[in-house]
Amino acid sequence: MRLLCNARRMRVFVARHGETTWNLAGRYQGHRESELSPLGRQQALALVEPMRAARLGRITSSPLARCTATAEPCVEQLNLPLEIDARLIEIAHGTWEGRLRDEIAANDGVRYRAWREDPGRVAFENGETLVQVFERWRAFAAALQPQTPTLVVTHDAVVRTALIATTGAGFEAFWSSRVENGAYAVFDVDDARWTVVDECVRAHLAGLRAPTEGQAL
Repeated sequence: MRLLCNARRMRVFVARHGETTWNLAGRYQGHRESELSPLGRQQALALVEPMRAARLGRITSSPLARCTATAEPCVEQLNLPLEIDARLIEIAHGTWEGRLRDEIAANDGVRYRAWREDPGRVAFENGETLVQVFERWRAFAAALQPQTPTLVVTHDAVVRTALIATTGAGFEAFWSSRVENGAYAVFDVDDARWTVVDECVRAHLAGLRAPTEGQAL
């Protein structure tokens, strides 16, 4: 007689952190720290009710403060511990970090255009490539093995990488995904198989959506 598998499908919510002061300034963040803006703090609070409705049982976050601060209202109001996983950290933008997008476009124009048009082939000076972020995400996803609905709080490039890793799209689809501050992608996880349920849930933000056009992504 075959043994029945005990695994069951579990829902995972992969959220981008709330808006930061550097998002507002159009400044590249990467591994550097920047604080949530007042709007970003409101976006973090707005995550609580949809996560409560989902019967959230686990929260894991990038170690950077903009992510842990985004997770904190859910941690406090849902009485859950916060796990930290360094594999969820933002792509290292290297020498771009701390600099304004417009200044990068003017002074490192070839690399900037490549990042916007063909990001899979860009290697940031003293930083990372998308292949490295992809490998980090795959290692995280394989190890997660969720037994309860789980919130993952991370960064723009990691959310985009999670989506292309799950759908099998190439890096040419990197910028086509919808990713917003305080919004989240929804995945179903069945054993090691991840399926995209919704690319970008943002209804909970209502009037709290942040414009992303001027951000340094």
